[in-house]
Amino acid sequence: MTIFPSEAKFKYNWRTYQQKFLDSMDEYLHDGHLHVTAPPGSGKTVLGLEIMLRLNHPALIVAPTLAVKNQWIQRFCELFLDRETTPEWISGDIKNPGIITVTTYQGIHAASGYVEEEEEESVSDKKTARISLVEIIRKLKKQKVKTFIFDEAHHLKNAWWRSLMELKNKIEPVVVSLTATPPFDVTGNEWQKYIQLNGPIDAEISVPELMIEGDLCPHQDLVHFTLPSYEEQKKIGHYHSQAEAFFKEIQQDDILLNALEQHPLYNNPTEHLEWIYENISSYTSGLVYLNFRQKEIAEIHFEIIGDDQKYIPEFDFFWFEELLDFYLIVDEINFKEQEEHRTALENRLKRQGFFEKKTISFFGNKNISQILNASIGKLQGIKDIADFEFSVLKKDLKMVILTDFIKKEYLSTSPENTLLLDKIGAVPIFEKLRRENTQNKKIGVLTGSLVIIPASAKDQVVELCLKKGISTISCSPLTYDSDYVQISLTEQIKDDIVHIVTEIFQSGDVQILIGTKSLLGEGWDAPKMNTLILASFVSSFVLSNQMRGRVIRTDKDTPGKSGNIWHLICFDPQAENGGQDLDIVKKRFRTFVGISNREEASIENNFERLALGTIEKTENLPAINQETFSRAQEREKLSLRWKEALDKGNILVEEIKVPSADMIEAKEMKMNYVKKVMGDLSGILVSSVLLFGKDIFLGLLENLDSIDSRKSFTLITFVLGVGGTMRYGGQFYKASRQYLKYKDVGKQLGLIGEVVLICLIRERIITTAPEKLRVVSSDNTRDVFCYLEGGSHYEKSQFIQILQEVISHVDNPRYLLKQNTKSFFKKKKIYFPVPEIFARNKKSADYFISVWSNKIEKSELLFTRTIEGRRILLQLRFQSMLKTNVRIEHLHKWTR
Repeated sequence: MTIFPSEAKFKYNWRTYQQKFLDSMDEYLHDGHLHVTAPPGSGKTVLGLEIMLRLNHPALIVAPTLAVKNQWIQRFCELFLDRETTPEWISGDIKNPGIITVTTYQGIHAASGYVEEEEEESVSDKKTARISLVEIIRKLKKQKVKTFIFDEAHHLKNAWWRSLMELKNKIEPVVVSLTATPPFDVTGNEWQKYIQLNGPIDAEISVPELMIEGDLCPHQDLVHFTLPSYEEQKKIGHYHSQAEAFFKEIQQDDILLNALEQHPLYNNPTEHLEWIYENISSYTSGLVYLNFRQKEIAEIHFEIIGDDQKYIPEFDFFWFEELLDFYLIVDEINFKEQEEHRTALENRLKRQGFFEKKTISFFGNKNISQILNASIGKLQGIKDIADFEFSVLKKDLKMVILTDFIKKEYLSTSPENTLLLDKIGAVPIFEKLRRENTQNKKIGVLTGSLVIIPASAKDQVVELCLKKGISTISCSPLTYDSDYVQISLTEQIKDDIVHIVTEIFQSGDVQILIGTKSLLGEGWDAPKMNTLILASFVSSFVLSNQMRGRVIRTDKDTPGKSGNIWHLICFDPQAENGGQDLDIVKKRFRTFVGISNREEASIENNFERLALGTIEKTENLPAINQETFSRAQEREKLSLRWKEALDKGNILVEEIKVPSADMIEAKEMKMNYVKKVMGDLSGILVSSVLLFGKDIFLGLLENLDSIDSRKSFTLITFVLGVGGTMRYGGQFYKASRQYLKYKDVGKQLGLIGEVVLICLIRERIITTAPEKLRVVSSDNTRDVFCYLEGGSHYEKSQFIQILQEVISHVDNPRYLLKQNTKSFFKKKKIYFPVPEIFARNKKSADYFISVWSNKIEKSELLFTRTIEGRRILLQLRFQSMLKTNVRIEHLHKWTR
């Protein structure tokens, strides 16, 4: 007997991967959890609803936002019940549960009696009355709720997690977790909480797989560069000039110089090794500054940092920030006599925006970042993109512009709106497009507290309201433009307005919809959307992927749909690397895969796949933007490029990519065996001469007459060579084998990967059967990569993270791996950090060393918490500090 109506049944056919998953459902449920990760557009909602029906128990569905909560109810009614009104046995109120109860994460949290500050735009149930969690549990038990569905299960706020875990522990339900973005970038502790709530990931579906199935449309990422306004450039220039002025001032500051000269660290460093160990960057910054001021650096300092070459870096802004941090924050005791000078300097830094929250920053500071992020130059960029896309798609344009804030203050009650648009937000974007709308585009605004639609769409809104049982709706024309009306958001309409405006957007009565990321960024669905502009500052792993996912869904009514995703970058002409806004977008591009723009199409993550070339000067930007517009216009080629790239692979792998120049230890081991080979070869030749020299010369003297031909001399030489090689060839053979092992840096990275894999299996971090796993590495001489083939998404991610720990520069590991190398008469030691996960106890660390010794080279374990260990660690950390440009990348590639 089913508790749901007999007619509750999905009315369409299942996609291939959905059917495959449903067929394996019982197998996944063996631990009481079912955890699915798949990109936006893969049909997770209908999959969750079908699982709920098959489990056949009253269910609690928890969604991230109010809009998504309503979407669950709408989807069930539309796709399973084939009706538009919601039956009474479906509840949207956690304090009055039904057979199906749909709420939000924050709704549960608020109903439990907790209070949180609300953001500018609420995305949850504001009106939920506070009742105790005990009462919620009692009511859910009374309703016999036995299924929990967590939509976008990555929502991990600690307070929310506690509430959900208490519900889970008291009710003991089957937990179905759905997410597009598992939080792989959180701490180990947070990840364990995530797994504790949701269970291990059972099934994963990648973007390329969905493209092959035809469940995502061809899409491409595009970037558009803008410049700060004249006023903004003046502000940025002011910050830069102030920073330069501070730099020059400190270069000549005798009070600071005297303070450092008198500091105990630089007079008696051996008595302060513990402090130096804990504050190596502060200690080094003082040495760099003293050297810059042409003060002699005592020999003892080079011994402490293990610098045989006596190299001291140039005093630049990096060391400038480290020095001020040392002087103003780290060591208040030994700089006590300079308190007046320090206080005055600190206050000036704070006033000019270089010192905030105990952090000193000149070119990465918050003020410059805010100017670039919110640059009004982006308003013109948005307008240019909108005009361009409309010129290409005409009436078929379905564009969404996502931003962070509403900025209602830019609306006007006057007959004209001439307010200066000097900030980014939903209303300023609307105003920019409205004021310069020579193409007569239909523009709308949809946020949690403000809705504006074209007047021509008013009748359709009224009709949709009547269908939902809403008899009255209040609309008023904008005082300064009667072509647009503002909808009053009454309590009666508030819950349905997102769905209603989405409908008129889908129908084409609104061609450009401007909204906030909090309302439309996650879970909102408008499959007809074909263009997205991300006017948001977000760079986090989860949100950036969620927002981008809005436009890549297929549309059954438009088989040839394609999606353009525009990312705005305000270029800082005064920064060496293009500025912080470019850095944010580059970070965003690490979180998703897409089609590359290279001559041979590929599918991967990272910013470089856009193939924009070198971005150094503002003069380059117009040409880059024009080239991007040309590419954006070629939507019909997108499908062919995706097909070409998809044909090259059958699996999406996560790999670690290291420029070979950064694999210093690998090169040292390679050269060590080159020298061994040469040494043994030399030994063979020298030993041959020493052993057989007597016979050679005596034989030559005695048989001068008989050596009358080249053939005879060759025979003698051959015999001698064979004898020497047989005697000393064994060592040469061994050294040659070791050299071959290390001659390709990529092969060595693969060997290290094998060590990591064996140890992760022993620690049961990886539980997939070993025979199903394989470490793959490159033999590329320029950049080397490594990844794990087989295993779960989590296992692959853990493999990459631990491998990166091994090959990254030393920070503060508990144990070091030490290899002794010897070439000719010079001894050298090579060190690698033992990853934290293997350094928690001596037994695990010993096992790591034993596997390393077996696979790579005999090594020793060094405990860094001893005096000797700390001394070595100090030297290694100093060397690491000098290599600030090392770049290890995580790449996702579609490959075979």
